[in-house]
Amino acid sequence: MGLCRREVQLTQLRLLGAADVRRIAADIGFRPSKQRGQNFVVDANTVRRIVRTSGVGVDDVVVEVGPGLGSLTLGLLDVARHVVAVEVDPVLAARLPVTVAEQAPEHVDRLDLVEADAMRIESLPGPSPTAMVANLPYNVSVPVLLNFLGRFASITSGLVMVQAEVAHRLAAGPGSRTYGVPSVKAAWYAEVRLAGTISRSVFWPVPNVDSALVAWDRRPPPATDDLRRRTFDVVDAAFAQRRKTLRSALARLAGSPDAAEQALVAADVDPGLRGEQLDVGDFARIARVLEDRRR
Repeated sequence: MGLCRREVQLTQLRLLGAADVRRIAADIGFRPSKQRGQNFVVDANTVRRIVRTSGVGVDDVVVEVGPGLGSLTLGLLDVARHVVAVEVDPVLAARLPVTVAEQAPEHVDRLDLVEADAMRIESLPGPSPTAMVANLPYNVSVPVLLNFLGRFASITSGLVMVQAEVAHRLAAGPGSRTYGVPSVKAAWYAEVRLAGTISRSVFWPVPNVDSALVAWDRRPPPATDDLRRRTFDVVDAAFAQRRKTLRSALARLAGSPDAAEQALVAADVDPGLRGEQLDVGDFARIARVLEDRRR
């Protein structure tokens, strides 16, 4: 079932509040790292809202990236069949199972913990994941999301919390001033949409930027998967200098401005357009034409 199409009923599992989060951090001598983009949700009602909005339920195996001190993890364990938490920080990774055992001992066997870098992870333990729900670290949110979309085709829906500016970029459509590389690459995999805003006051430490929720449902890619890298190369080139026409922006990739123009015409794309005016299907057609001409 797609995201946000189910009514999720959370039980009476006690979620973490601000005092709990600070107590756990003090117990392990932990201080959030700005370098790793560590800002933790300390409001139980916000966690409940995220879980409800995600639409995950008893049939789902959920991947959570950056579980931190466990606030969202507990909320997900309350409704999902299984949760796979991916944490790069060894101190936080060591503490998470303890927190789950303390707060929700009946759910311990439904948690798998992976200590790894989410930008480089290639496999996950246990049953194949069906959904992704996470408070993504601000500084790596886009590459983490794209890595999981690209590697785990079994993940059919997701809800991630990211910096508001990034959320708008991910959900933007052609012609928007926020439309760019993240928008197109995310659209290769999924229908992406904004799903609400989150007050900065629910975090510890309080960030100096606003946050937003991004929801997505997977769809078939617009071209064969072996053309994905070529398509993404075209996207990168088209947006490297946004003011340039596609004829100029793709000249190096195609071999010359004239070759770029010929490829664009063959792909039924006006060479005088700019990258911000194309959708992901347009980019895929251009990549296919360029690939055919290399053979």
